[in-house]
Amino acid sequence: MIDDGDKIAVGVSAGKDSLTLLYGLSQLKLFYPKKFDIIAITIDCGFDNIDFIEIKKLCNELNVEYHIIPVNIKHIVFDIRKEKNPCSLCSKLRHGALNKAAKNLGCNKVALAHHLDDSVETFMLNLIYESRLGSFSPVTYLDRSDLTLIRPLIYAPEKEIKSFVKNINLPVVKNTCPADKNTRREEVKILLRDMSKKYRNFKYNIFSAIEKAEIDGYVNPEKIKRSD
Repeated sequence: MIDDGDKIAVGVSAGKDSLTLLYGLSQLKLFYPKKFDIIAITIDCGFDNIDFIEIKKLCNELNVEYHIIPVNIKHIVFDIRKEKNPCSLCSKLRHGALNKAAKNLGCNKVALAHHLDDSVETFMLNLIYESRLGSFSPVTYLDRSDLTLIRPLIYAPEKEIKSFVKNINLPVVKNTCPADKNTRREEVKILLRDMSKKYRNFKYNIFSAIEKAEIDGYVNPEKIKRSD
């Protein structure tokens, strides 16, 4: 995922996943044989009562350049479009803004904090709501923007990230989006949790199946040329 000379934009929503990714990459820089730089970018969607001051402090402690990019995504999604299922459009707009900012800041890669649970949830969302088999790839090249997306936490279960954040005491910022905890993804998360109680390793078996198959654009991680 990482090569010599990379300048990587870390998408920082200020939630537990993105802060774990930011912290992990900042520490990896200290000993990784291939030299790379990182910057942190937060897309400020315009939601009320969100303060990124603690994120700024963390970036200063980690010696990471930090940029906050204000956008009007909240206004577009909730006020103009009045989306009943806002997450898909919001995600597309946020990623577009992140990629544009990364390119403007001279980055060649963007690191996203999707983890193992996200991959399985996305697979189930595509199956249930779009009648297709697929999830996102650990590495994706975007030819239009000439950027490569990487997901270094793809093998990390969410429970381990929660434990890490608690142990390191990272300054997680509460999500004030009105759709938080009331989304299709949250429904799928609950479904997977319930099924995992009944069937041993249910979630991990789905992830294993995703690994073994190249379906609907999914890239088998075993076929990715690794840099470690």
